[in-house]
Amino acid sequence: MSATIPPLSRRLDGMQSSAIRDLLKLTSRADIIGLAGGLPDTELMPRDRIAVAAQAALADRSRLQYTESPGWGPLREVLAVRESARIGRPVDIDEVFVTHGSQQALSLLAEVLLDPGALVVCEDPAYVGALQVFRAAGARIEAVPLDAEGMRLDALRELLSAGERPAVVHTVSNFHNPGGVTLSSARRRELAELAETYGFWVIEDDPYGELWFDRPSPEPVAAYSRNVIRLSSVSKILAPSLRVGWMVAPTEVCRAVELLKQGADLCGSALTQQIAADLLSDTDWLAAHVDSVRTVYGERARALVGAVRERFGDRVVSTDAAGGMFVWVDFTDGTDTQAMLPRALDAGVAYVPGGAFAVSTDYSHSMRLCFTTSDQVILREAVDRLAKAHEQ
Repeated sequence: MSATIPPLSRRLDGMQSSAIRDLLKLTSRADIIGLAGGLPDTELMPRDRIAVAAQAALADRSRLQYTESPGWGPLREVLAVRESARIGRPVDIDEVFVTHGSQQALSLLAEVLLDPGALVVCEDPAYVGALQVFRAAGARIEAVPLDAEGMRLDALRELLSAGERPAVVHTVSNFHNPGGVTLSSARRRELAELAETYGFWVIEDDPYGELWFDRPSPEPVAAYSRNVIRLSSVSKILAPSLRVGWMVAPTEVCRAVELLKQGADLCGSALTQQIAADLLSDTDWLAAHVDSVRTVYGERARALVGAVRERFGDRVVSTDAAGGMFVWVDFTDGTDTQAMLPRALDAGVAYVPGGAFAVSTDYSHSMRLCFTTSDQVILREAVDRLAKAHEQ
């Protein structure tokens, strides 16, 4: 007798796996230069310093125990100090909530802030992890385009003038993934003003803000309004495996998130949170470490952008990588990047076609390139391989 498999939740209807994760499964061959991933460079992760911090944490057996759902207290204190300096106002420890990476913070916030059918405004092209979360929450998604100064607030104003009332506006404010651009200071202030005028939340997703190359990132959107919830993590400056992210939000939001986190995983890891607290509080060491990462990534970014512009000329328009991990490239000659991908893989290079990030705009002539995991020589070779695929 064959058993009938019980049905799954209807919330899974229409959900798709991340195109980027699926692509990475196809590009694990050693002969392919990977420009598709969004990974920090393993060689730049401070393994030895992490080992010292881990040894110190393991000296105390209590670090192997459960910790508080909002996060290990001393880590939250360290984060409150850091965020106070970043935002420009005192941040209380009760406004800091530690999560299993900032992606979990985004997922929990979607449950706290969104009812099914609620409107979420995001950028187009969009961070795919945010799209997955908002779609799983049953949100209605509207997108506004990016330009060189980040989210186009004239387009957001048009939506608001037409009567749309978002519950949440999501922005990757610094060195956008995938767009590579940074929200300008003037637009940050304007976005905060709109949030207060129309009564919506801004989720300011900021995993890349410390990875600036030439000048520091602007003041956060959160500096201008308490309607802004800031997300960040140590994944890009220390190591993703620590799985330490956080949000800075009004206490009522943090308490609501706490209720959901208790049902999801009870709490995070006291061990990795102590390691993160050790490294983040060692301010002189951390400043030197992050500066070295910036230097290496900046050299790689300039090498990639320079090679793309040299090889393709006026057939492409690319962002200037002023920080972060990504370059966005638009082909001006009609090249279909999804159609070109198999040829690129055959030539030994991988990228993410722009369509993977599309919400309502056609990005079939675009692609995202990541420069963090290869040196300048390999990046130039990668562009040569892209040119070969393009010429076929």
